[in-house]
Amino acid sequence: MKLPVKNLKGEQVGEVEMPADIFEAPVSHPLMHQALLRQNANAHLGTHSVLTRAEVNRTTKKLFRQKGTGRARQGSMRAPHWRGGGVAFGPHPHSYEQDMPKKMRRAAVRSALSQKLTDQEIIVIDKFELSAPKTRELITALKALGVTRGLLVLPGRDTVVENSARNVDGVKTLFAAYLNIRDIFKYDQMVVSLDALNKIQEWLG
Repeated sequence: MKLPVKNLKGEQVGEVEMPADIFEAPVSHPLMHQALLRQNANAHLGTHSVLTRAEVNRTTKKLFRQKGTGRARQGSMRAPHWRGGGVAFGPHPHSYEQDMPKKMRRAAVRSALSQKLTDQEIIVIDKFELSAPKTRELITALKALGVTRGLLVLPGRDTVVENSARNVDGVKTLFAAYLNIRDIFKYDQMVVSLDALNKIQEWLG
């Protein structure tokens, strides 16, 4: 499939043939769902923790004598049913990490890119060429391209574009080698430069 190549003024300056093995791959929703769950799980730090009755700092003195008071026997104020006592069966630090074979991860990204192309949400530009790190200049370019919430895919480090996009709401810059399921579907459009497209082809082709 061919897509028009535009400049930052929104003018068409050519065409490019999108690699069929990447952008016309079979779309597998279960595979993309699994990849998204894995990414979200691996981003979960799992640092939540509570104190058990063995860890809470309270007196170990017996509250009152065992018999003769007419009350239920109590051995410690550290028990979970007392206010300020330990927590029973509460969360403790652990890893949420999920594994997924590399071939499946890359197949999921191909599937997502194919879906994105089918939905006509990929915009190819000749290059990101800004005169200076200016937010206003980038906003003007994105309006010309018809971008509302955009993922700007860069071939590599570009401080001018990155600094220009830093304060633009609903816009994120991402290196081509770091493409992932969550970012692809989080944004309405993907703006890809020709150099970034070559990087994607080297990685997923």
